Amino acid sequence: MSTRPSTWNVPASRVAKNAHNPIRQIVDKLKVDPNAEKDLISLALGDPTVFGNFNVDDSCNEAVIRNLQTFKANGYPPAHVLIMLKSPGTEQARAAVAEKFNHPDSPLTARDVILANGCSGALDLAINVLCTEGQNMLIPRPGFSLYENLAVSRFIEAKFYNLVVGDSYFNPERSWEADLEHMESLIDDKTACILVNNPSNPCGSVYSEQHLRDILALAEKHHLPIIADEIYCDLVFKGNHFYPMATLTKEVPILSVGGLAKKYLVPGWRVGWVTVHDRNGILKEVHEGILNLSQLILGPCSIIQAALPDILHNTPQEFHDKTIEQLEVCEMAYSLNTKISEEGISQIPGLTAVVPQGAMYMMVGVNIADFKDIKDDVEFTQKLVAEENVLCLPGQCFGYPNFFRIVITPPADRLKEAYERMKQFCARHHV
Repeated sequence: MSTRPSTWNVPASRVAKNAHNPIRQIVDKLKVDPNAEKDLISLALGDPTVFGNFNVDDSCNEAVIRNLQTFKANGYPPAHVLIMLKSPGTEQARAAVAEKFNHPDSPLTARDVILANGCSGALDLAINVLCTEGQNMLIPRPGFSLYENLAVSRFIEAKFYNLVVGDSYFNPERSWEADLEHMESLIDDKTACILVNNPSNPCGSVYSEQHLRDILALAEKHHLPIIADEIYCDLVFKGNHFYPMATLTKEVPILSVGGLAKKYLVPGWRVGWVTVHDRNGILKEVHEGILNLSQLILGPCSIIQAALPDILHNTPQEFHDKTIEQLEVCEMAYSLNTKISEEGISQIPGLTAVVPQGAMYMMVGVNIADFKDIKDDVEFTQKLVAEENVLCLPGQCFGYPNFFRIVITPPADRLKEAYERMKQFCARHHV
């Protein structure tokens, strides 16, 4: 006899119910008034294309156009997917990524590359292949909110290890390093992996070689693989150096994730990748597992995959150099050092900026005790957008209260205007 219900009852799945973005509860409170006297200046979205001052190089567009005109990249990628029953990406595209990121100390072949729908898709693959329901993973705080969202939606516990600001806001060499003692205290028999984000969103920090080696030593001690989110690997300011984690170890297996979005200024093209670094065969089952996961969908856009070899290997270095120069100009605009500028955030009473070393972001501390009618960073950003129409993300979005994050990609004149509005806002609310 049927046990079907007598009335309609179609519940959502457990995973769907558990999938949520806690940032929405914060951001939804940041009401933007479309009728405000001042135009909106958004320093909230990490999309370099928003203001039109950062654009993809013409050579990348031309590569896409050439492949469109061949009519050969309009099918499922790869074309032989029904034979392979797996879709890690086309052979040519994966080979291009392997060649681009190959290093004598961390060799790669096309087999070690799995393409994904953007870097977020690559993170999803990496977390899903390493973590099982009931386990936990270590993620940075402050950190990109997607890490937690992807974990908890699969019933994986997110354990947050602290990043520390360092001795001085104006001496950033050790800013936002991982608190290794705290990290180690979180490890237990259910810990599946450690996620390291370098360069950092939201902090804009770039780790030293020694600090990365210290993290790797801890991972080796506890036999934990690492997910290295290195999407901002090429956006590093002068005087700093990026070290791929996989080049610094022969023992610790690493899943490194990256993509086109940031370096090539095309987040909407949605091509990312996982590169598997496994010198000792530790990830043999994981490697097969990530290939299995890749067959659930048919991979990223076929046109962009077809153009990927040209994009990765024929884009002029001048384009990347110009991007860094533009970002450094933006950094100068909100100057963190009074010797450089008298108009930066460091001159606004109640705010303290932490010097970024790369990526597209800066964290700004809010000294709540300096304000008479602001209780925390959320209220600060709420009132800032309500009164001055300047939108920033409160630190609580990244698990770090009494800070807010600024995106530094708007043109310098817009940043200058935003900081002038902040200055007026803080003057009104300062004790």
